[in-house]
Amino acid sequence: MSQAISHRALQPEYRLLVFLVSIGFFMQALDTTIVNTAIPAMAKHLHEDPLNMHSVVVAYVLAVAACIPLSGWLADRFGVRNTYLAAIIIFTLASLGCGLSQSLNQLLVFRIIQGIGGALLLPVGRLAMLKLIPRDQFLSAMSLMSLAGLIGPLIGPTLGGWLVEVATWHWIFLINLPMGVLGILVTLKALPNATEPSVQAFDFSGFLWLVIAMVGLSLGIESFASTAHSHWQGLALIGLGLFSSAIYAYHAHTHQNALFRSRLFKNNIYAIGILGNFFARLGGNAFPFLLPLMLQVAFHFEPFITGLMMIPLVLGSLVSKPIVRPVIQRFGYRTVLVVNTILVGSALASFALTTADTPLWLRTLHFFICGMLNSTQFVAMNTFTLKDLSQQNASSGNSFLSMIMMLSMSIGVALAGTLINLFTAHYGVAQVTTAFQMTFICLGAINIITAAIFWKIPKNSSI
Repeated sequence: MSQAISHRALQPEYRLLVFLVSIGFFMQALDTTIVNTAIPAMAKHLHEDPLNMHSVVVAYVLAVAACIPLSGWLADRFGVRNTYLAAIIIFTLASLGCGLSQSLNQLLVFRIIQGIGGALLLPVGRLAMLKLIPRDQFLSAMSLMSLAGLIGPLIGPTLGGWLVEVATWHWIFLINLPMGVLGILVTLKALPNATEPSVQAFDFSGFLWLVIAMVGLSLGIESFASTAHSHWQGLALIGLGLFSSAIYAYHAHTHQNALFRSRLFKNNIYAIGILGNFFARLGGNAFPFLLPLMLQVAFHFEPFITGLMMIPLVLGSLVSKPIVRPVIQRFGYRTVLVVNTILVGSALASFALTTADTPLWLRTLHFFICGMLNSTQFVAMNTFTLKDLSQQNASSGNSFLSMIMMLSMSIGVALAGTLINLFTAHYGVAQVTTAFQMTFICLGAINIITAAIFWKIPKNSSI
C-alpha cells in the first residue's frame, strides 16, 4: 500500500506550481548552455579575443555558486513567493541588460546580476514544491520538473548557434524576456507565500568568507590567462581564496549558526564525495564550454552546425540516466566511480586526437560516448555524496554540494581558458588547434588523478 501511495500521480491543483518551477529551471538550464556556441560571435562584436571570453561563463556561474547559500534563508525569511518572484524579476531584467550590453565589462556586470537571480530560481522552486506538494506526489512533481532541466541543455547550444546566424548574439539573452514575464504572472497566480514562523539569524560573516574564497580562487586562476595582470596578482588572489577558505573552516567549527557546520565532514562518505565532486567536475564541466569554442575557433565550423554537434553529448547523457542505478547496484560505488573517473579523463584527453577532418559519424559517436560517461559520473557522485547524510544534515549538505558543483564549474572554465591562452602563447596563434588539444590532455589528466580520491570509498559501499 505504501508503495502505491509514494508514487501517486500529480493532482491537477499542483500542476501550475510545477509548471512555474519548470519555467525557472528551464531558464537557468538554458542560460548555462546557450552562451557557449555564441562566444566567438560575441567576441567579434565586442572586439575581444574569443579565447579570453571565458569570463562571460565564469561571472555567471560564480555568482550562482556564491548566492546558493542565501536561497534557503531568504525563502524562509521573506516567503517562497516573494523570493521566487524577486529571482525571476532579477534574472529577467539582467537578461535585458546582457542583451543591450555594448562592451565586455557591461556584459560581465549583468551576467553577475543574472547569476544572482539564477542562484535562487532552482533551490527556491524546489523548496516551494517540497513545502506545498504532498509527499506522496512529490516524486511525480520532481520527474515532471526535471524534464525542463533536460530540454534546456538539449536545445541551448543549437538555439544559441541558430540565433547568432539568423539574428545577433544579443537574442540569446533577450529570449529570456517572454519566459520571464510568463513566470512573473504565474508566480502571482500559483504560488502562495509560505514562510517559516521562526528563522535563525543569517550567518553573514561566514557567507562573506565563503564568497571571498570562491571569488579569490576563480579570479586568481582566470587572471593567469590575461597579459594585463601579473602572475603575482593571480597568486595573491589564489592565496586570498585559500586563506578565506581556512578562516571559514575554523568559523564552521566554532560558530553555532554557521551556514555549513563542520560536523557535515565527520561523515566520511560525504567528505570523500565533496572532494571527488570538486576535482572530477573541473574537466567534466569545462568541456561543454571548450568543445564549441574549439569547433568554431580552431576548426572553423559555423555556429549552428556547432550547436547541432552538441546534441549527441546531451543524448548520451539522457541514455545513461536509467542505467546508472543498476550498474552501481551490481558493482558498487567504489568500482563504478574509480573506473568511470578514469574513463572520463581518457575521454577528455581523447579530444586531442580529433581534427577538423574527423568523419562526422566518428565525431558524433565520440561526443555521444563522452556525454554518457560524464552523466554517469555526475549521477554516481551526487547520489554517493548524499546517501548517508542524516535528516538533520540533509538540507545544508545538499546546499553545500550544489555550491561546490557550481564553484567547480567556475574554476574549471577559468582553468580551461587559462590553459588555452598559456598554450596559445607557447605554440603561437597559428597553432591554436594544438593549444586546445594540450588543454584537453591536461583536463583529462586531472580527472584520471581524481580516481585516487574515489579509491578511498569503502569496498562495500552500494545503494
